[in-house]
Amino acid sequence: MLHKKNNLFNICFISGKLGDVDGVSRETEKWISVLAGMGHGLYTVSGFYASEFTEVPYKQQLTIKDLSFSSPRQEYYENLVFPYLGENSTHLSEENLQLLQDELLEEGRKIAGVLYQFIQKNSIDMIIAENTNALPMTLLGAVAVNELVQTYKVAALFHHHDFWWERSRFCESHIEQLLNRIMPPRNISVEHVVTSSYAEHVLSSVKRVKPHIVPNCADFDHPPIKDNYNRQFREDFGFAEDDLLFVQPTRIVPRKRIEDSIRLMAQFSRKYSFLAHKIHFIITLHHSNEPDSPYLQNLISLAGSLDVHFHIITDRVYSCRTEKNGQRCYTNADVLINADLVTYLPAWEGFGNALLETIAARVPLVTTTYLIYKTDIRGSGIQPVEIRDRYDGQGNLIIDPSVLEEIYEVLTEEKIRNLRVGLSFKRAADEFGIHILKTRLASILDNYSDEIRASRRRLQISRQSYYV
Repeated sequence: MLHKKNNLFNICFISGKLGDVDGVSRETEKWISVLAGMGHGLYTVSGFYASEFTEVPYKQQLTIKDLSFSSPRQEYYENLVFPYLGENSTHLSEENLQLLQDELLEEGRKIAGVLYQFIQKNSIDMIIAENTNALPMTLLGAVAVNELVQTYKVAALFHHHDFWWERSRFCESHIEQLLNRIMPPRNISVEHVVTSSYAEHVLSSVKRVKPHIVPNCADFDHPPIKDNYNRQFREDFGFAEDDLLFVQPTRIVPRKRIEDSIRLMAQFSRKYSFLAHKIHFIITLHHSNEPDSPYLQNLISLAGSLDVHFHIITDRVYSCRTEKNGQRCYTNADVLINADLVTYLPAWEGFGNALLETIAARVPLVTTTYLIYKTDIRGSGIQPVEIRDRYDGQGNLIIDPSVLEEIYEVLTEEKIRNLRVGLSFKRAADEFGIHILKTRLASILDNYSDEIRASRRRLQISRQSYYV
């Protein structure tokens, strides 16, 4: 499926996982949908497909298990090179660390060879690397992608969602020189995309890489609506029609600051005690690959101590509607369309997928003024309930009493609620709609097209030489 006219290309996405409910997976699917709509040929390589991946034909998918975030090789290297993750990393001698790094590089190069064969077999013109060279969740993937660029001269677009220096567990390592070299690589023949002006500033000033900015986007042209399927959500989970469902539509990870959402619910229930019996706090998405098992138990204990009705429905929320064990399973959008309020109080986010999805579902939103919200989202004119990102001496979010009053207003005053969610929908649709993604991707590929075609010619010559 080799495109030869105009600026149409065969493009391969490479990621540690696809088909999941996390932000990177969902944004990747949006990119695939947009690029397919433009006429490009799409392929995927992933360490793991969390669900049936229908965005590209099955024959155009490849699984390389060693790229997975939870593969034995990934866990082996993580535990040895990141002191905060492994008990044995601090006991390695300098000589053994060098041997370990050499081993990592050699394994990554072997995977690069497998990727290169897939590229040649399918006449792929360029790759899009999804966070592989930004966050070391797939170390072998990072080495392999870098090898494709440096040695095989494959045209590449790096899509960075967040970076290793933003995560405390990765900020200290025994391979910092390697991370600085390949995460991300500085190569004049590749292009980089980030999701925010902050990330653009960091890469430009610190890494001397000039990236494009493509914000997270949502499909406001086809927003979620109530239908015969998701109308059954409340009944399936035993909620009454007049219950107040406060939803946390995120994964269970510490940086989401779910404990602050629980405390917010507790304070609201105390102030408006006549509503307390109706309020249910729901978390929709599963644990991540972050070391957060104690975190969930702490959340359960905190909710119990504060009398918050706490529901974890992660085993019934998937990237697509399905049925498990005779029970209906829902998407995050299905849950949101049934929510009365969404809490989204992160200390840090690469952008804010859950925020946009909430606005698209026309649900009242409570959010902190986290950094990217202040720099790239707030100026759009959306109207959530805001909580300033200020914390007390114990690290708890400071919640002003006026916030509780504002929440009560949007829950009880239909006219005010409709005005706020309607305005937020309009403003977000203008700034973060799929049309923005289409326009920016078209521009990036157009500007990069000469290098992509040069890569195509190099690959063709190599392929001809190989088969002679």
